[in-house]
Amino acid sequence: MSNGNASTGTVDRRPSAIAQTVESGLRRRRAAERRLKIYGLLAIGFALAALCVLLVSVISKGYTAFQQTYVSLEVEFDRDKIDPDGTGKPENLRRGDYESVARAAIRSAFPDVKGRRDRRDLGKLLSTGAGDQLRRMVLDNPKVIGARQRIWLLASDEIDMLNKGYAKRGPDGSATKVSRNQVAWFDALDRKGAIQRHFNWRFLSGGDSREPEQAGIWGAVVGSALTMLVTLLLAFPVGVMAAIYLEEFAPKNRWTDLIEVNINNLAAVPSIVFGLLGLAVFLGFFGLPRSAPLIGGLVLALMTLPTLIIAARAALKAVPPSIREAAYGLGASRVQVVTHHVLPLAMPGILTGTIIGMAQALGETAPLLMVGMVAFIVDVPGGITDAATVLPVQVYIWADSPERGFEEKTAAAIMVLLAFLVAMNAVAIFLRKKFERRW
Repeated sequence: MSNGNASTGTVDRRPSAIAQTVESGLRRRRAAERRLKIYGLLAIGFALAALCVLLVSVISKGYTAFQQTYVSLEVEFDRDKIDPDGTGKPENLRRGDYESVARAAIRSAFPDVKGRRDRRDLGKLLSTGAGDQLRRMVLDNPKVIGARQRIWLLASDEIDMLNKGYAKRGPDGSATKVSRNQVAWFDALDRKGAIQRHFNWRFLSGGDSREPEQAGIWGAVVGSALTMLVTLLLAFPVGVMAAIYLEEFAPKNRWTDLIEVNINNLAAVPSIVFGLLGLAVFLGFFGLPRSAPLIGGLVLALMTLPTLIIAARAALKAVPPSIREAAYGLGASRVQVVTHHVLPLAMPGILTGTIIGMAQALGETAPLLMVGMVAFIVDVPGGITDAATVLPVQVYIWADSPERGFEEKTAAAIMVLLAFLVAMNAVAIFLRKKFERRW
């Protein structure tokens, strides 16, 4: 018995139930893949947007720190104040009263100011570092003693904030932390063209200071570089050798399993615990110098070791077994297989782990606070045993300061810290590309 389609000679082209089910499943799978792709793009876009907001916020607040306000004044290098003995010896010139020379210069620009309080407020237009600026000029060229020159002198922090627009002016003519008379004197100098902003070389070449206009970041940069050097020299060889032993030579038993578990647990230990360890062992027991890159590097090396060991083991494990088998087939010993074949192929991955560990160490503050690297350091350190601070701690110190000038210095220090991190990562990426091999 045949159906109507067979009697008429036609074929039933309607999709079967199985075909409909398969097609429906394919549509759902494609839709899920599209949604996953959209979610991934949204996540990347959100991350990029957050990064842009962070960078814009930091740069918008910190770029002004790379400029500093200066006041142009006629300075008379009075011999009686600079070299009253007339000997011209450098030790006598260093003890000269240069602050009174700077105050005399600003007072000569406003001869009508007579009152004691007004004269004191007038002198506050200049930074206390103006005297040091004149001292350096005299020591570099003693011939200026007795002469009169127009010099750009460093302005105070309050005047710098007023010139940059951070100090809001009130209806009575005053501004934030600036009196009405000081605003009037500033405006008078500005109209004469005696107020300008110059590039702040002091910020990039000097150490810390209690005065925002004199504070520099170079001491913290050198301290960070020395601390990272100690960390790298200790953590990298120890971490790589430990990973090689655990992955290539150690027997697989419960003792090595216990070591692996402890290494994984140490990678999750809060960083301040390592600071407490450094405080008790390196400072309390061994008596190493406090607030030095040596002690900071030791603490950060201990903190970085677990991360570096885990990354190095993963890189060694990723080397194909065929590499080892081929080397053994050619008669290589176990040490030769590791040093001549496995380690060079794993080096890019090891360097990637080193980048992660060093970046983590560069941004750490808590363990360094425990070993005294929060101290106020004015001088630039000359070695790993000199007192120093690091960039994250310097950011912490400036962020805790009440002066408005330190707010822009904090943002600028973050910019320097990011640039330091990018430079360090660039070197590591270059080395990784250099050692990279494909199979």
